[in-house]
Amino acid sequence: MAASELYTKCARVWIPDAEEVWKSAELTKDYKGGDASLQLMLEDGKSIEHKLDPKTKNLPYLRNPDILVGENDLTALSYLHEPAVLHNLKVRFMDSKLIYTYCGIVLVAINPYETLPIYGTDIISAYSGQNMGDMDPHIFAVAEEAYKQMARDERNQSIIVSGESGAGKTVSAKYAMRYFATVSGSASEANVEEKVLASNPIMEAIGNAKTTRNDNSSRFGKYIEIGFDARYRIIGANMRTYLLEKSRVVFQADEERNYHIFYQLCASAHLPEYKTLKLGGANDFLYTRQGRSPVIDGVDDSKELCNTRSAFTLLGINESYQMGLFQVLAAILHLGNVEIKERDSDSSIIPPNNHHLTAFCELVGVTYQDMSQWLCHRKLKTATETYVKTLSRLQATNARDALSKHIYAKLFNWIVEHVNKALITNVKQHSFIGVLDIYGFETFEINSFEQFCINYANEKLQQQFNMHVFKLEQEEYMREQIPWTLIDFYDNQPCINLIEAKMGILDLLDEECKMPKGSDDSWAQKLYNTHLKTCTLFEKPRMSNRAFIIQHFADKVEYQCDGFLEKNKDTVNEEQINVLKASKFDLLVELFRDEEKATSPTGQVQGTGGRTRLSVKPDKGRDSSSKEHKKTVGCQFRNSLQMLMETLNATTPHYVRCIKPNDFKQAFSFDPKRAVQQLRACGVLETIRISAAGFPSRWTYQEFFSRYRVLMKQKDVLPDKKLTCKNVLEKLVQDQDKYQFGKTKIFFRAGQVAYLEKLRADKLRAACIRIQKTIRCWLARKKYLRKRSAAITIQRFTRGYQARCLAKFMRRTQAATVIQKYQRMYVEKKRYRQKQAAALAMQTILRAYMARQKYQGLLRQKKAVIIQKRVRGWLARCWYKRCLRSIVYLQCCIRRMRARRELKKLKIEARSVEHFKKLNKGMENKIMQLQRKIDEQSKENRLVNDKLVGLESSYTVESERMRGELTRLRGVEEDNKNKANQVSSLLEELEKLRKELSSTQQEKKTIEDWAQTYKNEMEKMVSDLRDQNGLLKTEKDDLNRLIQEQSQQMTEKMTRAIAQETQQLETDLNEERSRYQNLLTEHLRLEEKYDDLKEEMALSSHVSKPGHRRTDSTHSSNESEYTYNSEYAELEEGSRAAEDVTRGIDTSLTLKLQKRLTELEQEKQSLRNELENKEEQFQRARARDDAEFKKARGAELEYESLKRQELESENKKLKHDLAEMRKSLLGDAATGAGAPGSPAYKVLLEQLNASCEELEVRKEEVLILRSQLVSQKEAMHHKDEKETMTEPSVYADDVSKLKDADELKQAYVGLKDTNRLLEHQLQTQRRTYDNEVESLRGELQTVKEENNRQQQLLAQNLQLPPEARIEASLQHEITRLTNENLELMADDPTASREARVIILRRMVDLMEQLEKQDRTIRKLKKQLKVYSKRIGEMGAGQAEGQTSPGQMVDEPIHPVNIPRREKDFQGMLEYKKEDELKLVKNLILELKPRGVAVNLIPGLPAYILFMCLRHADYVNDDQKVRTLLTSTINSIKKILKKRGDDFEMVSFWLANTCRFLHCLKQYSGDEAFMKHNTSRQNEHCLSNFDLAEYRQVISDLAIQIYQQLIKCMENILWPMIVSGMLEHETIQGVSGVKPTGLRKRTSSIADEGTYTLDSIIRQLNAFHSTMCQHGTDPELIKQVVKQQFYIVGAVTLNNLLLRKDMCSWSKGMQIRYNVSQLEEWLRDKGLMNCGAKETLEPLIQAAQLLQVKKKTDEDAEAICSMCLALTTAQIVKVLNLYTPVNEFEERVSVAFIRTIQTRLRDRCESPQLLMDAKMIYPVTFPFNPSSLALETIQIPGSLNLGFLTRV
Repeated sequence: MAASELYTKCARVWIPDAEEVWKSAELTKDYKGGDASLQLMLEDGKSIEHKLDPKTKNLPYLRNPDILVGENDLTALSYLHEPAVLHNLKVRFMDSKLIYTYCGIVLVAINPYETLPIYGTDIISAYSGQNMGDMDPHIFAVAEEAYKQMARDERNQSIIVSGESGAGKTVSAKYAMRYFATVSGSASEANVEEKVLASNPIMEAIGNAKTTRNDNSSRFGKYIEIGFDARYRIIGANMRTYLLEKSRVVFQADEERNYHIFYQLCASAHLPEYKTLKLGGANDFLYTRQGRSPVIDGVDDSKELCNTRSAFTLLGINESYQMGLFQVLAAILHLGNVEIKERDSDSSIIPPNNHHLTAFCELVGVTYQDMSQWLCHRKLKTATETYVKTLSRLQATNARDALSKHIYAKLFNWIVEHVNKALITNVKQHSFIGVLDIYGFETFEINSFEQFCINYANEKLQQQFNMHVFKLEQEEYMREQIPWTLIDFYDNQPCINLIEAKMGILDLLDEECKMPKGSDDSWAQKLYNTHLKTCTLFEKPRMSNRAFIIQHFADKVEYQCDGFLEKNKDTVNEEQINVLKASKFDLLVELFRDEEKATSPTGQVQGTGGRTRLSVKPDKGRDSSSKEHKKTVGCQFRNSLQMLMETLNATTPHYVRCIKPNDFKQAFSFDPKRAVQQLRACGVLETIRISAAGFPSRWTYQEFFSRYRVLMKQKDVLPDKKLTCKNVLEKLVQDQDKYQFGKTKIFFRAGQVAYLEKLRADKLRAACIRIQKTIRCWLARKKYLRKRSAAITIQRFTRGYQARCLAKFMRRTQAATVIQKYQRMYVEKKRYRQKQAAALAMQTILRAYMARQKYQGLLRQKKAVIIQKRVRGWLARCWYKRCLRSIVYLQCCIRRMRARRELKKLKIEARSVEHFKKLNKGMENKIMQLQRKIDEQSKENRLVNDKLVGLESSYTVESERMRGELTRLRGVEEDNKNKANQVSSLLEELEKLRKELSSTQQEKKTIEDWAQTYKNEMEKMVSDLRDQNGLLKTEKDDLNRLIQEQSQQMTEKMTRAIAQETQQLETDLNEERSRYQNLLTEHLRLEEKYDDLKEEMALSSHVSKPGHRRTDSTHSSNESEYTYNSEYAELEEGSRAAEDVTRGIDTSLTLKLQKRLTELEQEKQSLRNELENKEEQFQRARARDDAEFKKARGAELEYESLKRQELESENKKLKHDLAEMRKSLLGDAATGAGAPGSPAYKVLLEQLNASCEELEVRKEEVLILRSQLVSQKEAMHHKDEKETMTEPSVYADDVSKLKDADELKQAYVGLKDTNRLLEHQLQTQRRTYDNEVESLRGELQTVKEENNRQQQLLAQNLQLPPEARIEASLQHEITRLTNENLELMADDPTASREARVIILRRMVDLMEQLEKQDRTIRKLKKQLKVYSKRIGEMGAGQAEGQTSPGQMVDEPIHPVNIPRREKDFQGMLEYKKEDELKLVKNLILELKPRGVAVNLIPGLPAYILFMCLRHADYVNDDQKVRTLLTSTINSIKKILKKRGDDFEMVSFWLANTCRFLHCLKQYSGDEAFMKHNTSRQNEHCLSNFDLAEYRQVISDLAIQIYQQLIKCMENILWPMIVSGMLEHETIQGVSGVKPTGLRKRTSSIADEGTYTLDSIIRQLNAFHSTMCQHGTDPELIKQVVKQQFYIVGAVTLNNLLLRKDMCSWSKGMQIRYNVSQLEEWLRDKGLMNCGAKETLEPLIQAAQLLQVKKKTDEDAEAICSMCLALTTAQIVKVLNLYTPVNEFEERVSVAFIRTIQTRLRDRCESPQLLMDAKMIYPVTFPFNPSSLALETIQIPGSLNLGFLTRV
């Protein structure tokens, strides 16, 4: 392809720039061959002329198309060069806020200098198990790739993290290790992964320091090997360290610090535990104040020390060792403050009593004299003698600093060694992943020995990197069978040889160190002489003879020779070491214990893990001091680096290159100069160059066909995609060297993809122009036709309007004439009628006035007469009554006087005897005479009385007439007098009236004038008032409207508040449910772990025993028969019993399990307490409402308590009677004991009679109590009625006082409500009365039936033989007591539970005694048989006609064998206890769900188990109930543990467990669960046991099964979701495939084995049909579907948020289409109201966000109002990731994203980016009763349950 085809007008290129390194420009004129310059226009609109190099004629770099900018992989760029790489990194970092980018096999990480929410456990879960190219670049993706390759290829892996100081190497390594610890877990419970992570704060404290470039710079290199077992779980780790920067201990540059640990100790010096260290502030010590920056912003050193100590403790370094370490560190600080003074030029001295030296000696346990001596002196040894030499002040200071560095290095190595010991376990290591955190290439103004070693290490790593990249390229070409041509790449082997080869720099340095008088100057001269002329990579500075320059792979570096020899030798005064070895401080002695074994005093290279430890055999002829310094630091570093390279070469490397974007630590600030410098230094550009040298762009045939299908014609498309691509490429690209066809891919040269994209864009642009042309034509014609039609319509309507106006005018004219006529007629008619009405009114008023005057006169006269009549009559009556009373009083007085006299005479006569005699004589005659006299006198009295009455009446009439006449005459006289007076007064009044009339007429005129004036004023005032009234009405209307609005707002506010509170309560309830179900999950996990440990311990205990023992398959399912409440206790006992075995495995495991169980139990108890508290609060609230009801229930409760007492007394009496009967039976064991006349028979009859009498008494007591209860209730009701009836009278009084209409209306409404309430109370009382009457009738009927039944039983018992009578009577009595207990339980279940237990125990005792009696009777029968046989043999013929007692006993009349009528099936199944294992095995363990679901009724196993449970309850066998339920629960757990990954099995047992739970509720006897039962089902309720606690256990089991079902469903759905919802193109051709780099993502084209949306829907159908076949509750199915859709939505959204290639407009359309298909599936299944659609709302809004406009503020407002289900972080993430697939789309501007962030700033939400895909909604099991009758259930023979008996 010619340059003229690419360098055309509008083509964009990169030109060099001094500030921005590279600047973008656009060609304004086509380039033609031979042109010396290019005409360009910059982005700011400035035009320039770019001159080409006349020698090379190299054209500037071309810029990639916009759709390729921001790619995840730099190798996906069509043009691979430096400006393209730099621009892509800048766009991703600055615009999209993406810090990770792939560059082939390298992950480029740019330090954001800001905490980002992309490292949480949700992100780790999202990257776990994903292919490296499927997700956005991330350190977790590299870690996952390493972990996956380790497991797949069985090969060790390495992650090499490098970069400048401050680029983020340590943080990247830390996150990689966190990923391994989170994903893999640990092989044991020893918290190995936590220990691995805990080593980071320790190593940062002792090995990291603040520099000018980084606040937490690692000043050493480390390689951490994380070991894994065969199951790829972490078992331990090992750490190697490289080249600790010891010089920092004694010297720091400006704005730098010493190691963090020193400042942490100084910051905590005020604490009591550190007082013994005698420390102060950091500015008090020389070693910590030289940098003049003791504080790091945002870092609390005292808190960091706490974190460091916690890490020490976690790694097993106890408190004493920690304080020892701090002691040594404090001693180093004190040693640095020791002041050495100059004595003379060659000697020095330490002043006596130097308190810092004293503190140092006390801390390290040495003598002050020895240390002060050897700090200023040294010992020299020769062949013959040894002498002491003084040191100058400078030499002594250097020796002091050397000792400080040496102690710190020893301490550093000791800590590393103990960290490794804590991280190493005894488990065999299967493989490892190494994480290398090593310094990157460094170049400063002054570079010394440390920079030389660092750059040397980077040269080695770069060589290994180049070879690996080259190898991968070669393998790719060979795999695709592409002709391999040698690629020329930079080989830095000459630079490495210059450093490490024979006579290299390191060799010459070691040789100079061995020279007696070697110096840095002499060594520099040797370097010049050896390499200056022979090696082109070695140069000498022009202005210096003490420096040299090396041309490294990244840049030229000038090294200063000063200090090279001293740092390489690293000498320490031997006598100082000996003094420290003689210390009394044990830790210090331990630090120097292995001094003679070490290869170097620094111990830098020996490492601590055993892999890099170097040991040198001692030379017998020399002492330890010579052995210490045998190897120099450079030699050790070279050897350790060689071993590191061998380790890396033996592993598969993964590269992370950290880039520092700026030197000012500013968040998301990008400095192109610094970035380019680092890109060149870290080898990223070299990778680009190697890729660009060959075929960097690689497409699969399917991807190429999908992307460039628009460039093909229909005839070019063949069935063979590969052949189609070949034919098209040959037409599009003429030069065949620009591409190669591989087996599965097409390889392109650099720039070819850009060319193809240009052709594609041109084709699409032409197609768009044609579409636009056609659409615009169609729109224009449509607009014209619309205008023409509109014009015709306007004309039609205008003409019609004019005609209608004319007709309207004519009609109005005619109508006006008619209206005038009728109006005039109406006015005249109205005027006439008004006059007529006025005349009639005047006449009517006048006539009415005259009539009223006459009527009033007559009325006054009549009333006056009536008043006179009444007054006169009253006066006469009063006079008559007074007279009558006086007469009567006088008569009474006289008669009393006469009577007293007569009485006195009679008394005197009565005293004499003769008087009695006289009286007796002639008594009869006297009586007759007296009788006659009495009759005569009565007649006379009657006549007198009649006369008196007549006279009295006539007198009364006459007196009344006289009085009336008198009154009349007096009235006439008074009238005459009055009329005379009136005439004179009237004349006077008439004269006055005439005078007043004249004055009044004058006043009238005045008043009329005033009235007219007043009228005008009033009219004016009225008009003003009307205006004001209008204004007031308006204001009133406004106020009313405002009040209504406020009330409406308040109503809405209250509604919202109530809704929010309700929602909050629902949320709290769901959270409580979720917490409880999570606790159940954790408990199940611990149970499984405990079972696994038991199995492991069992296996370990049986390993030593030879042979094999076979166990029954049903035995294990019933091994642990324990109840739910005792599980925790047995678990603790099991843990204690297995303590010895567990200690051998891991002691901390048992402790952790016990602690975890205790915590879970406490948390569960606390949750239950909270739930009980809430229930108590709720009950208290209800108690206030039910207070009256409880009062009414008082009598019933008393009655029930009396009934219980009666029952107890009756039971006691029954027991007493039974004891008496037993005594009588045992006492009379003779043959005639059971005869009708026997004592036993008499006792029985007496007991029956007594029971009948007691029954009658109890009946009467029941009736009495009931009547009392009714009377009490009626009294209470009457009282209530009185209270309610008195209220209306009060209301009536109040109503009479009301005057306002509104008050009357309110009172009327109140009365209506009161009446309604009274009617309701009356109806309630009537219903209560009717119910009580019915209940009393029912009780009476029950008593009658009971009486009849007792009589029948008595008759039957009398007919039975004597042996059966006793047993039958006992059986009947027990049955009676059982029925009474059931009645008592129905009345009060809670109070009857204890009584029921006591009665059951007594019944059991009675049954046992009865069995003993049966055994005794059977024994006696056998003896009688023997005796009868003997008698028969002896020939006793006398007994032939008689019946012996033995024969009577042998009669086949027994209560058990009495023939009874056949009963109906009661819905119970009986089994023997020994068949329980067989039942569980056949019904649970070996049952196949498929056959049951297809052929039998749903939930059949649950029904069978419940029917067995019913029989156990029926026979009152609590042990059988307990063992059956426990075996069932344990067996279900076992089968789920065994086949927990089988969705069909889990769904089957979820449905059956729920059905079993519903059966327990439905037949529990609770009224709340019996509402929907039939009468037959109510008869089947459990009678003896309350299984509420077991219902809770089974509910917990159902929750566990549900969670297992969700996990199983997740495992099936998870692999399908991303492929089906995101990657697969359901609508073909909408989204094109963009070019991808080396990290190939999963293809979105549906190949074989690729999941599609149809796969997901088919799987959902399978799930739904399986659950429906198993009879799962519909509500439970809705919850499962909701959880399924939540998983689909969460996983899809999470992957969308982590995949930049998926965030495009077309992908949004695909997602919305896929979601609509899922919604259609919900409609088909009738599940739209289950809440599943709402779970997809975040995904729907994310898809809408991809499709809406994203430009203006209105768009931002629309997005904020639309995306309510997305968090701010998610919205911003989607906008940052939005990537155009075609050139017609536009990117989202940074300003728009900032606007969105500003608008969403006030949202209160979680900052979490990803949704929790593992979240499980709390499940509920709504009660769902079954209409299936238990007696109709048939057990198929296929279940092998023939041992069950129907009852």
